[in-house]
Amino acid sequence: MKEIEALTRELYADSPQGTLYHYTTFSGLLGIVNSRALWASDIRYMNDSAELRHTANLIAAEVRERIDSGHADSGLLSLFVDWVSHRITNGRMLFGASFRSHGNLLSQWRGYSSPGRGVSLGFAPDYILRCAERQRFMIGKCIYEPARQRALIRQVVDAVEELAAGLGREDCPAGERSVLYRSAFSAVETDLLRIAAILKHPSFREEKEWRIVSPVFANSADSPILFREGHAMLVPYIEFGLSLDGRPLAMDHLYLGPTANINISMNSLGMFLEQNGIVPQRGIEYCQIPFRQR
Repeated sequence: MKEIEALTRELYADSPQGTLYHYTTFSGLLGIVNSRALWASDIRYMNDSAELRHTANLIAAEVRERIDSGHADSGLLSLFVDWVSHRITNGRMLFGASFRSHGNLLSQWRGYSSPGRGVSLGFAPDYILRCAERQRFMIGKCIYEPARQRALIRQVVDAVEELAAGLGREDCPAGERSVLYRSAFSAVETDLLRIAAILKHPSFREEKEWRIVSPVFANSADSPILFREGHAMLVPYIEFGLSLDGRPLAMDHLYLGPTANINISMNSLGMFLEQNGIVPQRGIEYCQIPFRQR
């Protein structure tokens, strides 16, 4: 669908200008440096698929409003809501990883690292963009503003209505019409996933997140899926390579998170990076946030 494809291109046209930070644990740092890659998780498993549920809720609210105002084809809209709800957990796969514009936020230290064991890895934006282009990933700035999110969802539902308009004739049996409608929904699924990947609840606006997202995969056989242990399940992921031409990782900056052992932790962190040929352009910096053992 050209309208939705154009909307997706527009949303992912923004380019980051400042350093992009990835929060992780010491264990995560060791894995990233050794593999020269980040884990890009299936977005259905990121924060228990909260982002996708947020988009599904926005679609449901838009559909309710249209039905309540007397929409001519409430059956189409209701079917679309049901289809979206099902495809959240059973549809095509999109993998993503997160970066922040701010590398030293207490909320992020709490959410993405263990007490005394966290780092925030800063990369130059052009470096991440070149890595993304090589692997056919897209990078998009997350959208938090409710009004803009609702406007985007209206455009999505408008496009679905337009696509389905010529498919289901009034004399067409209900079962056949349902199949035709689902084919229309399937035509926008890839772009809907990419849009959903960057729509986040307004309460997270402090993060100023940028998200890299993979090509969309129809099934697990088409993608180089690996698995890691999550909080209560196995989480599918693919690797996002961070090395250009086999060279060491090119970090721009690095923060050490809150710790009770600042001096010796800074020392060992510097030794580890040096041993692996990594020299952050703007150095290593302590976060200056008081450490409190939880």
